[in-house]
Amino acid sequence: MLDLQRLMPFGGNRVDAAPPLPDVPLYVIGDIHGEIGLLERLLDQIDADIAGASVASPHLVFVGDYIDRGEHSAAVLTRLFDLQTELGAHAVTLMGNHERMMLDFLDDPITQGTRWLRYGGLQTLASFGIGGITETARADGLCNAADALRGALAAIRPQMLAWLRDLPLWWQNGTVAVTHAGANPARAMADQSERAMLWGHPDFSRMPRRDGLWVCFGHKIHDCVDFTGGRVAVDTGGQQYGRLSCAVFMPDGATRVLEATSSRFRRH
Repeated sequence: MLDLQRLMPFGGNRVDAAPPLPDVPLYVIGDIHGEIGLLERLLDQIDADIAGASVASPHLVFVGDYIDRGEHSAAVLTRLFDLQTELGAHAVTLMGNHERMMLDFLDDPITQGTRWLRYGGLQTLASFGIGGITETARADGLCNAADALRGALAAIRPQMLAWLRDLPLWWQNGTVAVTHAGANPARAMADQSERAMLWGHPDFSRMPRRDGLWVCFGHKIHDCVDFTGGRVAVDTGGQQYGRLSCAVFMPDGATRVLEATSSRFRRH
C-alpha cells in the first residue's frame, strides 16, 4: 500500500487546490482485461483495507475494459456481475470501449466483427469456449460467433447481456467523477459525448477542468496511479504488465493506492 497524501500535486494549473472529496469511501479499480487472478488478488487487498481501516459504507467503482486480450474475460464478467448483484449500489461497473466493441459486434457482427476481433475479441470468445474463428472470418462465421456468444452469456447468467448493455458511462460522488477514458474539460459531466467518455478527448490531458472535479479514468496505461491536474489515472497495465491498481479516496481527503501484481508478466 502506498500513501499518496504528501505526493499529490494539488494546485499547479488547477483553479483550486482542494483534494478530491467524495461523500463516501471510494475504491476505483483500473482496466482488468481478462486477468481474473489479478482481480481476485486486488479484491482481497480491498477487503483487507476496508477491515483494517474500519471503513464504513465503501463503494467499489470499476472503470471498464473487463474483457479482451487476457485469457479469462468470461470469469471476470461473471465475478463482476455477481459482485454487483451482492453489493447493489455499493458496486459500480462502468462501460469501457472494449465492452462497447463487443456489444457492437453482437448487434452487427458483419460490419463490426473484424475490429473487435483485432483488439482482443478472439481471446474473449475463447474464454467462452468459442473457437474456430479468425480476424479474417467470413460473414457467416462472424454471425455464428455472435450467436454463440449470446448463448454463452445467457448460459452463465441469464441477465448478463442486459447488464452489459446497461453499464453506465460515468459516475460521480462528491468531487470525484469516474469514467473510462476521460472527459471534455470544457463540458459538465452530464453533457459529455459517449465518444469522449469511452475513447478519450484530445483536451482531457492538457486542459484543466474549471469546476473543481477530479476525473478518475482508465483506458491509457500509466507507470503508476497518477494524480495530476485534477486527473487520476488508474490503468497500470493489468494485462500487459501484470499490475492491477486501485485508487482509494476518503471523505477527509486522504488517498492511497492498492496494487496487485503477478510475476508472470514482464516488468514495465
